[in-house]
Amino acid sequence: MAKDFNSSKVVNTYNEHIRKLIPGYELVHQQIQALLKAYIAGNQVHLLIIGCGTGYELGYLLQQFPEWKFTAIDISDTMLDKAKQYVQQFDGNNRVNFILGDMSQLDTDQNFDAALSILVTHFISYTEKSKFLKQIYETLKPGGMFITFDLVKIVSLQEKLSLKYICENNGLSEKQTETMLQRLEGDFFALSEQETFQLLKQAGFSQVKRFTQLLCYEGFIAQR
Repeated sequence: MAKDFNSSKVVNTYNEHIRKLIPGYELVHQQIQALLKAYIAGNQVHLLIIGCGTGYELGYLLQQFPEWKFTAIDISDTMLDKAKQYVQQFDGNNRVNFILGDMSQLDTDQNFDAALSILVTHFISYTEKSKFLKQIYETLKPGGMFITFDLVKIVSLQEKLSLKYICENNGLSEKQTETMLQRLEGDFFALSEQETFQLLKQAGFSQVKRFTQLLCYEGFIAQR
């Protein structure tokens, strides 16, 4: 059964739980910060965060880029409320435009310097992925960057066991890892690396590169 991201219980335990689920969770965000710093020049930057969740990613970037402005979107009002509360300490009220909803809620005239979709795209159904990526492409300025980090298809028992073992090392119980593995098959719409490249290029992106891999999670950067 899919997790209910509108549930207060799920949202309140999310930050602790995600670190047990995702290998190198903080490292991923450090890599993203480094990529943004390397690829995006200037201080007058507007960054789109798709699926901002509880606001950890947003808060981290608010601290790293004190001159930037952000638009943060999420389909869960509970997640969005949590994010708003969290980023108040980083002047988030003045620098972040929060939007409840999906990509269709964005102003079509808005152009971003970069967009992030971290642990989000694998929740988009196979039939909607092309549309989702095209919408992201169209929100970017010419030369704008898109960074995504998601689960990719697990193709062997060894890959599945490796994920199980690292999650247990991170603090998940055996029962929790079994639930996690069941959810991978029913709740996620993971692509292979090759399929990810193809869909990004079909959406219009160029210079698509993989920038990281942590077991069965991979990150990609692409340019409009």
